[in-house]
Amino acid sequence: MLRAAGYGYRIALTSRRTVMCVQLRTRNMHTGAGNVHKVLVANRGEIAVRIMRASTELGLKTAGIYSHEDRFTQHRYKADESYLVGEGKSPVGAYLDIPSIIDVALKCGADAIHPGYGFLSEKTEFAEACRTNGIAFVGPTAENLNLFGDKTAARELALKCQVPVVQGTPGPIDNLDDALKFINSGVGYPVIIKASFGGGGRGMRVVNSEKELAENFVRATSEALSAFGDGTVFIERYVKNPRHIEVQVIGDGTGNVVHLFTRDCSVQRRHQKVLETAPACHLPEATLHQLYEDSLNMCREVQYKNAGTVEFLVDQQGNHFFIEINPRIQVEHTVTEQITGIDLVQSQIRVAGGATLPELGLTQDKISVKGHAMQCRVTTENPAKDFQPDFGVIEAFRSPTGMGIRLDDGPGFVGANITPHYDSLLVKVTAHAMRRTDCAVKLRRALEELRVRGVKTNKRFLINVLQQPDFLEGIVDTNFIAANPQLLDIDRSSNRGQKLLRYIAEVIVNGPDMDLGADLRFPPAKVDPPVPLIAPSPKQPGERKSLRQIYVEQGPKAFARAVRAEKKTLITDTTWRDAHQSLLATRARTYDLKKIADATKVTLKDAYSLEMWGGATFDVAMRFLREDPWDRLISLREAVPDIPFQMLLRGANAVGYTSYPDNVVYKFCELAQRSGMDVFRVFDSLNYIENMRLGIDAVGQAGGIIEASVCYTGDVADPNRGLYNMDYYLDFARQLNELGIHVLNIKDMAGLLKPQAATML
Repeated sequence: MLRAAGYGYRIALTSRRTVMCVQLRTRNMHTGAGNVHKVLVANRGEIAVRIMRASTELGLKTAGIYSHEDRFTQHRYKADESYLVGEGKSPVGAYLDIPSIIDVALKCGADAIHPGYGFLSEKTEFAEACRTNGIAFVGPTAENLNLFGDKTAARELALKCQVPVVQGTPGPIDNLDDALKFINSGVGYPVIIKASFGGGGRGMRVVNSEKELAENFVRATSEALSAFGDGTVFIERYVKNPRHIEVQVIGDGTGNVVHLFTRDCSVQRRHQKVLETAPACHLPEATLHQLYEDSLNMCREVQYKNAGTVEFLVDQQGNHFFIEINPRIQVEHTVTEQITGIDLVQSQIRVAGGATLPELGLTQDKISVKGHAMQCRVTTENPAKDFQPDFGVIEAFRSPTGMGIRLDDGPGFVGANITPHYDSLLVKVTAHAMRRTDCAVKLRRALEELRVRGVKTNKRFLINVLQQPDFLEGIVDTNFIAANPQLLDIDRSSNRGQKLLRYIAEVIVNGPDMDLGADLRFPPAKVDPPVPLIAPSPKQPGERKSLRQIYVEQGPKAFARAVRAEKKTLITDTTWRDAHQSLLATRARTYDLKKIADATKVTLKDAYSLEMWGGATFDVAMRFLREDPWDRLISLREAVPDIPFQMLLRGANAVGYTSYPDNVVYKFCELAQRSGMDVFRVFDSLNYIENMRLGIDAVGQAGGIIEASVCYTGDVADPNRGLYNMDYYLDFARQLNELGIHVLNIKDMAGLLKPQAATML
């Protein structure tokens, strides 16, 4: 356990090659969540980070889950603890693995699970599994989910509460004949097909005529089955160009329900929300009042618990029609939080912990609207290619700041690998101001400041929307984007800075470009650095053999005996290793190293070793220098035959940063030894002996010299420093010795080893 300024850290390893848990204990904070003390977040990306931040502010411990594909994403490291789930499952399937998630929650001591949105957030089975295992589900009851997850059942509730609905099928349907029967009963076209379970625009198709029905029905049912595990749909009369208005509600399960006013989600593309605002503008007071009353009446009828969103269509005449109730937190909840000042996620957790709305101060008379808020979903989609998702590594990421700007970030950071496995949402940018136009100006300024390089984004498209006059006035409907095709006229980002840097690097490494006028018949002036002439000493009669000769002729044990018998200090020279690191300034070609080989073999003939090969060699040689690292090893071995060569071996990770199959590690060590490698410095930064064991065994089988490293931390000279004391290191050294190593190395990575401690060791 390392301690610093009141914080504690614990790293636990539960398998040979997988770091399963990273735990951080923060300072004690005020706990305001009743019976909840630790929250497991069963989601990923920005919403997982949002929930973790809210939980931390409540003084709660947090646990996260991640798939194998998400092992380097931000949400894993925002949690106090994080756990791999769904091993062997698909990237999405990992987050749908209910038994695995429940098992993690029980083992880590979580007393609540927050599902976020998407994935399992609307799965009745998940809520029931939580209840069965005594875990609070931060969301509606299983009964609420069962009702509102079925759009036809929710529709029946609306009719019972005398809430207007669009004419639709009485229940879910799964065949084309029933669809035709309903439409031909007098409903007519156009109609809209919707997935019975789920949302987010998936499984949704508008059909304008009978000839379009069959194809769209098949596509909608197939998409619904793929996205939600249920291919049934229902069909409604299509309301042309309505506004999409939401009412945010929250209940405590005792009959107390309040609304947090409206959101306008009319700016949509293919039924997917793009930009949301709050509150909705230009709605008659009578319509607003009825929206609130209908929302509250439906939720009170079923004793609704936790946060939810009641969604409506409002036509051009101000008539409203119930669509559905989303029984979860919404992506766009941020705009409601900004105009009301109420933290919806914290409220969710507190209600799940047993609090009632009056206890939280959430009564209707105390909730008011202040100003306007807008949220943009910045996605890794390319508007120039019909919003095709883009993938790759983020090379640059600069976040906007300033008064009235809020960021909800997830996978967006330099070095992040954007994969095709998940939703393309990169970051949510929310602005708040007292006037709608001022809010749009703030949001546009923030988007202009946002810089993302390496992947395409929809940023320029969003800026176009924010400048459109009708949008600024709040005159929008669900046909807004289709009616304004100029919004898709995207100015390409110039990316001048990175282009210039790439050009400079190209010229430095490969010389000037002939296409730009460079005359390569006249190369730059050649400057040869002065190299001292170092002649080898004449061989003396009876001169002892070099350490490498002893190793080659007598084996690694004889090498170790010779080292122990040496009275003077032996050195390892790392010049050739440090001359092929990943920095541009230190990328040395094999050609350059061979130039100093003669001087090296003379001046360092009595050295313990030359460390000159490893992971950085492979990275630089193959990725930048276009060289074969194996050829480098062989040619340098020929140039310097009598000094032991040394390399770093990361146990089961070999020369990489991921675990390789055992046979790969064995074969690698065999080929390395045969090509001229002698000393294999095997290490694990956590002193995890199971990770080192494979490397040690592989080097031993190859006949190499096994130099095992003990990574040092703490202070063995101080008996009160806890875990990393003399007994710890002696015990670890004994374990390594039992594995058959030849040399023991103390690796002081952090520069903590004091002279006194070194002497004691």
